[in-house]
Amino acid sequence: MSVKSDIEIARAANLLPIQEIGARLGIPADALIPYGRDKAKISADFISQNGDSRDGKLILVTAVSPTPAGEGKTTTTVGLGDAMNLIGRNTTICLREPSLGPCFGMKGGAAGGGYAQVVPMTDINLHFTGDFHAIGAAHNLLAALIDNHMHWDNELDIDPRRVTWRRVVDMNDRALREITSGLGGYTNGVVREAGFDITVASEIMAIFCLATSLSDLENRLGNIVLGYTRNNTPVTVRELSAHGAMTALLKDAFQPNLVQTMENNPALMHGGPFANIAHGCNSVIATQTALKLSDYVVTEAGFGADLGAEKFFNIKCRKAGLRPDAVVLVATIKALKMQGGVPKDELMTENVEALTRGCRNLGRHIRNLGKFGVPTVVAINRYTADTDAEAAVVKDFCREFGVDAIDCTHWADGGKGTTELAENVARLCDSGTAQFRTLYSDDLSLWEKTRRVAREMYGADDIIADKKVRDEFAKFDAAGYGGYPVCMAKTQYSFSTDPNLLGAPTGHVVPVREIRLAAGAEFVVVICGAIMTMPGLPRKPAANSIRVNAEGEIEGLF
Repeated sequence: MSVKSDIEIARAANLLPIQEIGARLGIPADALIPYGRDKAKISADFISQNGDSRDGKLILVTAVSPTPAGEGKTTTTVGLGDAMNLIGRNTTICLREPSLGPCFGMKGGAAGGGYAQVVPMTDINLHFTGDFHAIGAAHNLLAALIDNHMHWDNELDIDPRRVTWRRVVDMNDRALREITSGLGGYTNGVVREAGFDITVASEIMAIFCLATSLSDLENRLGNIVLGYTRNNTPVTVRELSAHGAMTALLKDAFQPNLVQTMENNPALMHGGPFANIAHGCNSVIATQTALKLSDYVVTEAGFGADLGAEKFFNIKCRKAGLRPDAVVLVATIKALKMQGGVPKDELMTENVEALTRGCRNLGRHIRNLGKFGVPTVVAINRYTADTDAEAAVVKDFCREFGVDAIDCTHWADGGKGTTELAENVARLCDSGTAQFRTLYSDDLSLWEKTRRVAREMYGADDIIADKKVRDEFAKFDAAGYGGYPVCMAKTQYSFSTDPNLLGAPTGHVVPVREIRLAAGAEFVVVICGAIMTMPGLPRKPAANSIRVNAEGEIEGLF
């Protein structure tokens, strides 16, 4: 008997009309803006009218360091949400929207997997409700207005050599990383060096996910620093009078999207910054809305806990005043064996020795999460090839930290495969033992904040940078941006900046290559090592396997 693919399982799901899903949250039908039968936006009016209602418990799902073996963080988030509802806990899931880049590249979609998915899976992974297109349009509108301003009178005296605002496209395209724009004569504008980032790395994406209202969104857009004058004075979007039109493009997109799991439980999917080059969390407005409508909210942060969880705590929770009640740390035995040095093609064979070595990666993440004062439980995302002896190694290892590790089979069994985890998470939330704190205070310098993350999260001895970069740190501090948190852009595959250095390395240094001011999002992006804000496609892109069959159904998405 062949195993069904994720897309085959999703296609067979029994979806309810989205109005029925909304009704479970107390959302009347006229407060939903339908996009077809099974997805909708929640109207801004309804959200504003429910701003003073109850607050639920907030649960973060994060993971060990990613490997090609997979960890299943989104799948676990969905499975846990379904399980929480199965045991009678009124729960909503909050997720990020997928980017087209990974869908057509190597990572695949972001709707979960197996019997723990949000649906309609194909719609979610391809265009969805058009939010990313709106963000890209707003971003590139600003880019066009900057070039147009310089082409005409340039009253703001913007220096073409000091424009920091790049363009974006929601696709992995390495050829666009560095370009020259304005070629072809004086009628085509000002010739200058430019480039593209992927849309999920846009500062507008970050602002979109951190803003709490349309007015807050517009104000933050106005605060964006787009470049500098010839006298090196910052120029803002507000001075260019672009923030109004940008907000108009984002107005409808800013309303959170409501979909459902395969077990017909509510899920809000909204926003989607990457965790290795941005802050890796869904929108604040979606999370806050879910907390008002549910007793429990399960959300996720991208990649491993050293990236996604760190930014969830230090950026999202700090800015939005959120106080999480529990953390679920997802691990797979295959991933931990890979961290212990086992090649991918040998992961199906029991190897307790390598697993024990690989647990050092899990241990580093457990210790790191403990620094934020939120109780943690480990979810072992079980595969059929995992042996009980291997599972016992992980459970015994976690017990040394005073943390439970629980077997989960949500990929194969949906919510019923994760009820033990759900009971444990509910107990942690209801215990009131969380004493949330951020890793650093606002008054540390930007350099010291970066060093604190490198030492406390990555196990590094120190950070290094050339004089030009260190001068940029000092300049941003002096200009009044020193109170911002730092958003680390780093490889997701290692605690270090070397993606091949697995396990839990110590004694390394973190090289800071560049820093970028995100004045609208109110953080500073610290780019470390060789990380790119515009990824490239792999040798064999997933796009080569995606097609529309004779029945008009999309195949090949994963």
